[in-house]
Amino acid sequence: MGLSRLAALHGVATSYSPSPDVTVSVPDDTVIAVLAALGVDAGTPADVRKCLAAAESRSRLLPPTVVVWAGEPLPPALAGLPPGSTVTVEPEPSDLPGHPAGRPPAPLSMRARAAAPAAPVASPGEAAPEAVPAPEAPPAPGEAPAWWIPPPHGVHRVHVRTPDNRRATATLVAAPPRVPQPPEGTHGFLVQLYSLLSARSWGMGDLGDLADLAVWAGRSVGSGFVQVNPLHAAVPGKPTDPSPYRPSSRRFPDPVHLHVESIPEYGHVRDRATLDDLRQDAAALSEAVLNKGALIDRDAVWELKRQALELVAQVPLTPGRRADYCDFLAEQGQALEDHGLWCALAEVHGPDWHTWPEALRDPRSPGTARARSELLDRVDFHCRLAWLTATQLAAAQRSAEDAGMAVGIVHDLAVGVHPAGADTWSQQEAFAHGMSVGAPPDAFNARGQDWGLPPWRPDVLAATGYAAYRGLLRGLLAHAGALRIDHVMGLFRLWWVPEGRPPTDGTYVAYDAEAMLAVLVLEAHRAGTSVVGEDLGTVAPGVREALARRGVLGTSVLWFERDWEGDGLPLAPEKWRRDCLATATTHDLPSTAARLTGDHVTLRHRLGLLTRSLEEELTADLTDTAEWLALLARLRMLPEGDGDEEAAVRAVHRFLRRTPARMTGVWLPDTVGDRRPQNLPGTWDQYPNWRLPIADAEGHPVTLEEITASPRLHALMEVLRPRKPRTAPPGERRP
Repeated sequence: MGLSRLAALHGVATSYSPSPDVTVSVPDDTVIAVLAALGVDAGTPADVRKCLAAAESRSRLLPPTVVVWAGEPLPPALAGLPPGSTVTVEPEPSDLPGHPAGRPPAPLSMRARAAAPAAPVASPGEAAPEAVPAPEAPPAPGEAPAWWIPPPHGVHRVHVRTPDNRRATATLVAAPPRVPQPPEGTHGFLVQLYSLLSARSWGMGDLGDLADLAVWAGRSVGSGFVQVNPLHAAVPGKPTDPSPYRPSSRRFPDPVHLHVESIPEYGHVRDRATLDDLRQDAAALSEAVLNKGALIDRDAVWELKRQALELVAQVPLTPGRRADYCDFLAEQGQALEDHGLWCALAEVHGPDWHTWPEALRDPRSPGTARARSELLDRVDFHCRLAWLTATQLAAAQRSAEDAGMAVGIVHDLAVGVHPAGADTWSQQEAFAHGMSVGAPPDAFNARGQDWGLPPWRPDVLAATGYAAYRGLLRGLLAHAGALRIDHVMGLFRLWWVPEGRPPTDGTYVAYDAEAMLAVLVLEAHRAGTSVVGEDLGTVAPGVREALARRGVLGTSVLWFERDWEGDGLPLAPEKWRRDCLATATTHDLPSTAARLTGDHVTLRHRLGLLTRSLEEELTADLTDTAEWLALLARLRMLPEGDGDEEAAVRAVHRFLRRTPARMTGVWLPDTVGDRRPQNLPGTWDQYPNWRLPIADAEGHPVTLEEITASPRLHALMEVLRPRKPRTAPPGERRP
């Protein structure tokens, strides 16, 4: 009983429900291990009693972080303060986004009260704020009390002093009620950027290809967005982990995505012979991928680009470029310097900081400070690469907007980072070491999942005012039209798996969803971007409703949209939710052609991934597909009849277009009939995950130029012609 109470106080679940009628108890050993990762010793009954007594005896006036939503009631932490308490809000510095330049905002001071009038007071040295008259009656539902002076949107500090002289200070997140919304009826492409090779690529798709795709899509087929995989910095090594969802850092992009020739200094490199040799080698890499059956080799691509970028870095920056770079360094601050240092140290000591000399494992140690000085040139090189990549990300978004895209580039935020990477080194205190994020057993995977990603500690996030999370979002949103959040349920809770144990021995750990959402809404509001949450799979009750309330769109995939609470048949288009991105597939699922033909079942059989016989799986899959095709036929979306694969793919997207979904996404490989998934969950070296170029129906890789000229693509996009324009309501972005 004591362990359960202690766990509850720290947001650690002692049981979970994989289905409404089933409850599973979490092993005590798991609970104890998770509490230990949160800095709570529960190893013995005596330890539990001691920690429980300490936790229950603590009385805080305020939690570490408090959230206020514009136009909504104050949270209990503020609304329930003792009458007569002095509340002072210290606004965030004026040099942050959202504040005009110049004089910083003055502190806001006020006095909490019940019905008796009391003038707000200022701290010593502050200008006295205007007095607020006492309310004649309690505030109406949805309104803040009259004594409250709403601060501007931002992340502030709030100071409280009670009449009996108790004091407290907390971070105050003042957020608008919702994120900006995309125009209704927006359609666009979903693509894994590395898979999109053009005739000029260096062996994998790059940011030049992304900008080119966006311009073509916006101007030629009326698309409103292009959604890409996470472009986070990868962990170096041979071989590099090819998964974009297990990066070294989510804060900074990977320079492997650079289009080298677009860098202004490239044209001034003196050693043209070496550059020409590198370009020829890059052309050979692309030729091997496109015409010789080779897989995308990220390591080989990076080796060529690194050599070219070393030459580019020798070219002095012009005064204007130097000023731009210095501004970037100042804006990114310590986070960028740490990232550059980690990259430099990884070149010397290897990519796993746990194996470095002990003095270098602490980013703030004297030994690390010496290394920072000794490796200054390499640190600067990696910081410059981050700047160059950021400038090309910005150029891609500008290109999309100039082409008429209503949204532009939709970036992707991975759920976590590699345990050996830059983020876990530079922010060690923020991560729960010895833990990994995953998923519990469910109907699709009885063994559960372990993703090998250390989770953030919710207590440290709250204590630091979510600084790491805010910096992460601000960096990603700087050059985005929208942001997709992988496994958005992680804003509410994550499945923690103790190191060395199977995923079945994990448990859920809760996060302060109110604070996580408030920071997300605030940063999206400042950037003017929409947010899409990947909410597929097991979703706790109330999560989708909470996300929808804040304007975070969900993700609806056609094959999963059935009347699960009724007859189980495919859901009619008018019954789909409005606030979502509707798609036929994702990077983790079969392409539409593979789904319609059953090729995905035979592939999984070949790799030994089926849990039933091939005949049973094919029968179930055929039944599932037939039900969808029957619905499409009844809705007269399949005039060509059965047996026409291209027509069926068009019918699927015609159906998606008829749903009320705000956004419709087209998996770019679907436009040319690609059969192969980009990632096959449950495999590692059995399948070339994250290394395949986009291919046509015969399996032959195709270039960006060939894709955009494909008759199959243009016939498909014809069914997605923009709907008739409508007047956007207040607060909604216009095309």
